[in-house]
Amino acid sequence: MAKKILSAEDSALFRQTIGKVNEIKSDTLILSPKEKPKPYPKEQSSEIKSDFTDTVDPSSALERLSHEDSISFIAPGLQKNVLKKLRKGFFGLDATLDLHGLTSQEAKKQLSHFLHFSVEDGYRCVHIIHGKGYRSSNNHPVLKNDINVWLRQHNKVQAFCSAPTKEGGTGAVFVLLKLSKKYSDEEDTQY
Repeated sequence: MAKKILSAEDSALFRQTIGKVNEIKSDTLILSPKEKPKPYPKEQSSEIKSDFTDTVDPSSALERLSHEDSISFIAPGLQKNVLKKLRKGFFGLDATLDLHGLTSQEAKKQLSHFLHFSVEDGYRCVHIIHGKGYRSSNNHPVLKNDINVWLRQHNKVQAFCSAPTKEGGTGAVFVLLKLSKKYSDEEDTQY
């Protein structure tokens, strides 16, 4: 391509249009901005998938519990000393849920949300207070029996047991949860 020769008139018009020009002292170009853009939170669905399975039939071999009966459960494949450590508070408590005064349906909904977010937040051991059920009819506490069944049905629960006396005794449980996949690279069966 041939070099175009500008007339003096065109050159003057160009300089007038451009204005004052400063010489660039560096020929490097910075491609990334100095400040990173603010992250936008990932939109989370308000619908929580139920982690309850129907592997335990509520009317099956589980006896109805009374006020002072203690409860415990350990998932198949876990060692018995896990339950012993859980009773002694070896895992520490990350969160607490109090279900006093709720109906059975409300309590299950609260429990489902609580366990879901506990697993998502990487909590390992949680404390659930269900009460002893002294005001229940027929001397059979409703929430205590429901919790016994629901926790056995939840696929993120590895073990649970009645809490020590100072933490609620037979009116509360310590629950050991599986680690969320985002917190564990390997399978959570080391106990």
